Amino acid sequence: MPELIFQFILFYVFCLTILILLWYYLYYFVRIAFHKEKNIFENFPPASIIICAKNEDHNLPQFLPLVLSQDYPEYEVVVVDDCSSDNTPDVLREFEKKYSHLKVIKIKEDVKHHHGKKFAVMVGIKGAKNEHLLFTDADCKPLDNQWLKKMMRNFSPETEIVLGYSKYEKLPGFLNKLIRFDTFHIALQYLSFAKAGSPYMGVGRNLVYKKSLFFKHKGFATHYHIESGDDDLFINQAATKINTRAEISVQSFTVSRVKKDWKGWIEQKRRHLTTWKEYKSSDKIRLGIYPFAQAFFWILFFMLLFFCPDIYRGGFPQYDVYIILSLFSFRLIVQLIIFKLAMDKLKEKDLFLTSLFAELFLLGFYPALTISNALFRRKKWKRI
Repeated sequence: MPELIFQFILFYVFCLTILILLWYYLYYFVRIAFHKEKNIFENFPPASIIICAKNEDHNLPQFLPLVLSQDYPEYEVVVVDDCSSDNTPDVLREFEKKYSHLKVIKIKEDVKHHHGKKFAVMVGIKGAKNEHLLFTDADCKPLDNQWLKKMMRNFSPETEIVLGYSKYEKLPGFLNKLIRFDTFHIALQYLSFAKAGSPYMGVGRNLVYKKSLFFKHKGFATHYHIESGDDDLFINQAATKINTRAEISVQSFTVSRVKKDWKGWIEQKRRHLTTWKEYKSSDKIRLGIYPFAQAFFWILFFMLLFFCPDIYRGGFPQYDVYIILSLFSFRLIVQLIIFKLAMDKLKEKDLFLTSLFAELFLLGFYPALTISNALFRRKKWKRI
């Protein structure tokens, strides 16, 4: 009898995980999968695009012209040269001769004071002349010359933040698909949560907010000591249901250089995970339930299959194994449909077949990375 009770508990917890996952798929993620553009404000206020660059002489010649050639009434591009030791200053001087709306701010090396990217971002914000600030990276390019318009068109009188999508470049190999699926999955969450009125983060490769909002919340004061967070922690602090919008039109996307080896990607993810503990408690709960439900779904499914012979003898009718398989298949089909439609919207169609294996891999990867961060705390941070 105790064994039968245990089996019943497994079955009903399995059903609960499916209900939780369906809630995320059909309440949150469906907003991206079935997104339709609504009436958009198109007053196009003056804007400042801010880019922080450290040793980017190999990226700026390719990507900066696309930023400087946006079809927009009035804007400037502010590039913060963060103590570059390569030819970045020379590259930027040549661009300044050609583009009058380019403003370069140079930060000089100070051997007594070491700073992270947040300092460079603050320098760029203070140096920008306009209220509306669009952020991207030096190794990042807009897909279209309408990028700035598509991001800025979302500003109504109450809007202060616009979240955009930033893809990674498509390259051969499994690692590339894994990184791109991880990026898609994260974007699916923060964009759909924002559309549902619960914004919690953005990415600095494609993000707009008002300068006055930055100073209202005292910039990065509460988390300046943390390496990452110039984007997600600030948005977590400042975003509300009223002041935040998400833009997912294809012309609004940016594309970034992608890590080409496991070591580089793992190091990048380790940095990103340092911000998690600083999120609002409500966001940590909302975000934490989802991967826990994913993990328990798979664990309980295999446990139930393992106990199937005992289920027959313990009182379950024999056809209950088909109920388990049917529930498993139903959840999987709903997920695949939502993911497929969302991938179509975000132009990541080739990730569809990768999604199932990538989900299982990441369910083990993130806990392992979290434990690694706890055991081996980082002593230094990267500047950019």
